[in-house]
Amino acid sequence: MKNLKVLIASVCLTVFDFLVGIICCGYFFNWVYKLEPVNVWKPMANGSPSPFFFLSSFIMTVLFVLIYVIIQKSIPGKNKIVKGVFYGCIVTVLGILPGMIATYFFMTVNTTVIIYWTILAAIQNPVKGVITAFICENK
Repeated sequence: MKNLKVLIASVCLTVFDFLVGIICCGYFFNWVYKLEPVNVWKPMANGSPSPFFFLSSFIMTVLFVLIYVIIQKSIPGKNKIVKGVFYGCIVTVLGILPGMIATYFFMTVNTTVIIYWTILAAIQNPVKGVITAFICENK
């Protein structure tokens, strides 16, 4: 049953990530990718990323869920929402912020894009944590 929950949560998170990507990156905030320098982006000849992108995104959501399942008892919080938000914040602080800092200092990506990605992750990861907690929590 635990494996089924991990699979269900991973599929839900992958769909959530795709929807957020389409809505935020592809529509509302697509203007950030038109800020100079634009030569850092790979052209999308067919209008969507490679199938390997989708596979790798699914694998990353499986890892996100598996780590939650492994450490869920040690995550502080009295309910699923708090535990999920806390977990998502941990992922953001440990996984996203170091990469965004390195991107700022070592890459020629527009600073606005880096700020956008950081804010998006700070919102998206806690929501993903809550989704994961509701599906995979043992209680």
